[in-house]
Amino acid sequence: MVSDAPKHYPVLLNEIISIITPQHGGTFIDCTFGQGGYSKEILKFNNTKVIGLDRDSDSKKIAELTDDVVFVDTHAFISTDEGFYTGLPYHVIQILEPTHLIAISARPEEIYNRRMKDDSRNRDKISIEAIKKELAVQDAMLASCSVLSGSPLKVILNNEGKIDEAAQNVIDAIGVGV
Repeated sequence: MVSDAPKHYPVLLNEIISIITPQHGGTFIDCTFGQGGYSKEILKFNNTKVIGLDRDSDSKKIAELTDDVVFVDTHAFISTDEGFYTGLPYHVIQILEPTHLIAISARPEEIYNRRMKDDSRNRDKISIEAIKKELAVQDAMLASCSVLSGSPLKVILNNEGKIDEAAQNVIDAIGVGV
């Protein structure tokens, strides 16, 4: 049987794997599980577990974990015709009790260029000015999450060609030695 579902290719898969370093093991939370592209890649490494979530109510599963480091990968916001909704609602923050909030970002021009080169999915045409607006919304949403959780917020730039530097900055930000 052939599926009619469109094929999805995870964006920046190798870069994300470099940043979250599953080769060291651990439990990873994929809050944008979809077709499981990132999760399949993470599970190729020994001593890894992935919890795939598609609904906020599943955040209770995350809170029950006892691992030293748990990454939650989610969108900072969701854009709708009504406006922007947070990707990490307050009730989820209360359950998860995060210790760190880290946004991995890039300069607007780099984001624009990456989107234009990404032919793995259909993307809306977007201007650099619109990307700047999205980054401002991201910063506001994450700052609000930081206030609500009492967790520090750090923005790490994933500059073109410097993925190892970004990965090291994530490790340093959460205080985990590798």
